[in-house]
Amino acid sequence: MKNYLEYNGYIGTLEFSADDKIFFGKIHGITDLVTFEGSSVTELEESFKEAVEDYLGTCKLLNKVPDKTYKGSFNVRVSQELHQKIALLAVKKGLNLNEIVKEAISYIVKHEEVLN
Repeated sequence: MKNYLEYNGYIGTLEFSADDKIFFGKIHGITDLVTFEGSSVTELEESFKEAVEDYLGTCKLLNKVPDKTYKGSFNVRVSQELHQKIALLAVKKGLNLNEIVKEAISYIVKHEEVLN
């Protein structure tokens, strides 16, 4: 089951408000908060596409880069046991811990369908 929308390289998450009886979401991977909504799946999809196009158009007018900038580094917390196993694996493979983590992440990105 896919609980997100994709359009023009952007991803929008999906939620439902039972109180308001409306679907809504936000665009991820951009520098601003942009939301969209619809009372049906079709309306939600159209609203998402329109939100992406409007955002990109606004960024172009303002000469602004729309995509969020990622540093390329982040902290990962794991159990002590996993930390030990991955550190020993790195030694066996002649790599450092960072290289092992990069390999694992690259594999998951290339094979995202194995998740879930």
